[in-house]
Amino acid sequence: MATRSKEKAVAHQENADKRPTAIARYIRISPFKVRIVLDIIRGKKYAEALAILENVPNTSSEPIIKVLKSAAANAEHNLGLDRSDLFVAECFADQGPILKRVQPVSKGRAHRINKRTSHITVILDTVAK
Repeated sequence: MATRSKEKAVAHQENADKRPTAIARYIRISPFKVRIVLDIIRGKKYAEALAILENVPNTSSEPIIKVLKSAAANAEHNLGLDRSDLFVAECFADQGPILKRVQPVSKGRAHRINKRTSHITVILDTVAK
């Protein structure tokens, strides 16, 4: 059935993205709120992005800091890169599963409350010298 599965696996590995990445999944913050903060740090150097996130009052900055530090640690440990050469190449927040809850209202009715989750992805890259 799968005659070229080993060849396909090797080709897939060669074409895989080699940039350091970190993903935080099922974060209990709406992706709309996370994207506001991610737009601020996109394209910034690692140290500058970290400084911005530490001074932004948004609640979503806390998990983004964790993801950013994790991506930098992955760059150092797995690829042997220096943190001072890194910048935020890509960052995005995808929607995760929605927790559906009920808010009781008058006359025995109920309104739905959607508690949204997000998957935060940060991809770093080296600055071309």
